Amino acid sequence: MLTRAGYRVVAPDQIGWGKSAKPNVHYSFHLLAANNKKLLDRLGVKKVHVIGHSMGGMLAVRFALMYPETVDKLILENPIGLEDYRAFVPYQSTEELMKQELAATYESYRNYQKTYYPFWKPEYEQFVAAQAEALSKPDFPNTALVGALTSQMIYEQPVVHEFKNLRAPVLLIIGQLDRIVVGKNRLPKNEQNKYGNYPELGRKTNREIKNSRLVELEGVGHIPHVQTPGRFETSVLDFLRSK
Repeated sequence: MLTRAGYRVVAPDQIGWGKSAKPNVHYSFHLLAANNKKLLDRLGVKKVHVIGHSMGGMLAVRFALMYPETVDKLILENPIGLEDYRAFVPYQSTEELMKQELAATYESYRNYQKTYYPFWKPEYEQFVAAQAEALSKPDFPNTALVGALTSQMIYEQPVVHEFKNLRAPVLLIIGQLDRIVVGKNRLPKNEQNKYGNYPELGRKTNREIKNSRLVELEGVGHIPHVQTPGRFETSVLDFLRSK
């Protein structure tokens, strides 16, 4: 999409994700942001538009806060962390989280990914298969540990209280059927629907970020760029081309 429109795209896997290394270190959004800045410096890139989806939205916010002179525009696509999970999700130790990661199966991955969409399509199965590749790898216990460490990072390092400090123009793209809450399974059943209200959270965030624009996508869940790529593309390009 972006390359066809004439933009240069740099899309790194963060350490701990994808095909990047998964070291046993203290994970922080500050560390990940600093790694991305070093990559851009190595590539000779001085100014960027930053796009972050889901957890990447939290990282994108941290990057924009740490390096405001580098970020021209910021796009947040259904970012998690629009609320402070520490305020209502019970704490779990890294050891407890790792046990849950180790208990994962292909079916559990599929069931979780089904919450990303209002309805499931066969073409989404490829994303389950990609995630499940780790299950058969000899180093899966280490992958599970890193999954627990990065879950703690999300829980312990909110960015929601700093939205007011963002300086770059911000586009919020919010699928209105998204109800993702990190740690939702730790909440009593009767409280799970109290949180993760993305329509409400998107409008609240739009009010808190002075120079922001909100695009609400009706009938869309957690991953607009997969579910409705055309609407996502139009929203992004209109924003990037605007003055």
